[in-house]
Amino acid sequence: MGWQTRECDVLVIGAGGAGLRAAVEASAAGARVTVLSKSLLGKAHTVMAEGGMAASMGHVDDRDNWKVHVTDTLRGGQYLNNWRMAELHAQQAPDRVRELEAWGALFDRTPDGRILQRNFGGHRYPRLAHVGDRTGLEMIRTLQDHGIHQGIDFLMETTVVRLLKDGDRVAGAFAYDRERGRFHVVKAKAIVMATGGIGRAFKVTSNSWEYTGDGHTLALMAGAELVDMEFVQFHPTGMVWPPSVKGILVTEGVRGEGGILKNSEGRRFMFDDIPPLYVDQTADTPEEGWRYVTGDKEARRPPELLTRDHVARKIVKEVKEGRGSPHGGAFLDIAWIKENIKDSETHIKKKLPSMYHQFKELAGVDITKEPMEVGPTTHYVMGGIKVDADTQMSKVPGLFACGECCGGLHGANRLGGNSLSDLLVFGKIAGEAAATYAGQHGEVTIDEGQIGEVETMTLAPMERSGGENPYAIQHELQDVMQDLVGIARVESEMAEALEKIAKLRHRADCVSAPGNREYNPGWHTALDLDHLLMISESVARSALGRRESRGAHSRIDHMDKDEQLGTVNTITRLSGDGSLSTEHVPVMGKTAELESLVKEMG
Repeated sequence: MGWQTRECDVLVIGAGGAGLRAAVEASAAGARVTVLSKSLLGKAHTVMAEGGMAASMGHVDDRDNWKVHVTDTLRGGQYLNNWRMAELHAQQAPDRVRELEAWGALFDRTPDGRILQRNFGGHRYPRLAHVGDRTGLEMIRTLQDHGIHQGIDFLMETTVVRLLKDGDRVAGAFAYDRERGRFHVVKAKAIVMATGGIGRAFKVTSNSWEYTGDGHTLALMAGAELVDMEFVQFHPTGMVWPPSVKGILVTEGVRGEGGILKNSEGRRFMFDDIPPLYVDQTADTPEEGWRYVTGDKEARRPPELLTRDHVARKIVKEVKEGRGSPHGGAFLDIAWIKENIKDSETHIKKKLPSMYHQFKELAGVDITKEPMEVGPTTHYVMGGIKVDADTQMSKVPGLFACGECCGGLHGANRLGGNSLSDLLVFGKIAGEAAATYAGQHGEVTIDEGQIGEVETMTLAPMERSGGENPYAIQHELQDVMQDLVGIARVESEMAEALEKIAKLRHRADCVSAPGNREYNPGWHTALDLDHLLMISESVARSALGRRESRGAHSRIDHMDKDEQLGTVNTITRLSGDGSLSTEHVPVMGKTAELESLVKEMG
């Protein structure tokens, strides 16, 4: 036998915010829990979420409540969200934040000692609980410190190759440790996927190296469905210079604290073409006429805090029309607040410590004195594994999902800050439901023949000689996705992308990674290619079928919204022969009560 076997009740794949929260909840319910992490514990991409977590606690503006939050989320998602998920998220987020605080999270405070909340794009009121611009790091620290005492078993630097099944239900996972190449079979009665996103399918991304779409494709291959994979969020502000740091995130917290966007002419271009919904038509100037959707003058927000899809497209427009910054972006200026704030340098360093050090060390820019150069970067995928809102279980019995690899909550466009509270709310729900499922169902049996087939497939790149370099194929794929399925899409280019992805798939079948199993990054990359190619095809096929522009999906050849497509989600399935297909189905989770609430809130 070429593998080590271990058993648990609930296997959580991924140790970011969603995975850790699911593990804590499943363990608290009495389940034996194993967490499998592709990276080292504490290195999850969640730490890169800087601005805060959205929860309608009303600490800064007491008019905020869950009803306002759910309508903001649905409006931002162009009403393609799973409405029930949006409802659960808005209702439960405040309790999850307070719970995190009780476990030791140290949030910024209001003068009277409550959790401070800041403005963010698309949110009607200040709603983001935060820790400077290091909120994700504090979340991971707190969840790890709390979870480490729950008796949870951790397997770090271990990558899942395939999910294993016992009939229709999931039964475990075949994985290998990245250091020595030793194989592990983890038997489990229930599995929670919490593997994050797909950003490494694109050339310019804020995502860390782990984000190769593993969870999405592992679930697909096990029989689950994906939803709305056309909706990939390009965060408007990533670093653009120097080339070595291109794509690294510049938190929306900079704009939440007063940062403004300017073009090469020094003009604040975000006042151009504000969506009519946000404009007071009786005002004399755009600056005076800016308002939030409620028309509440006290709820006014700068246009830099419009939804991310809109801001990203505005920056691209300035660049294409010759008004971009020297390195193909725009200028983000927080230093201007010195006009209104005494000792602004200390204020900026206190509110945005990570951004100050990031630009100082990586770009030689002092953000307290000069503007930053920023531009869109692939940041987040709204689409993911299709689940039941109340349990987070997929179509496959015993397979659950939460966090970014799970689709539904965010619809066509995610609001900033909703991701961190998403991790907490649905991590808890998934962990609890997985523990319940494991307790109600018997032991699993895994046929050794099934394991042997996966083992053979996993070793194939090392046993193959004369094949292509897997890095070359990955880089070509990233160029294809960046150039042909990026922020502005056209049917002919996406069709070309699908042809190129098919050719890359054929070439990937023949890659070789010579050497031993120990310390062999080429082998790791060869195995990642399966996931990257499948998820890229899923994005391109879903985008090709949505012939309209909506949210983060922008079709240059179909700029208007299609009323019929505004009521459907895109489902992706994998057939037995390995081909992908898509289908449009009615939007999920919508009820008469929620529709009435949306009309009431305006």
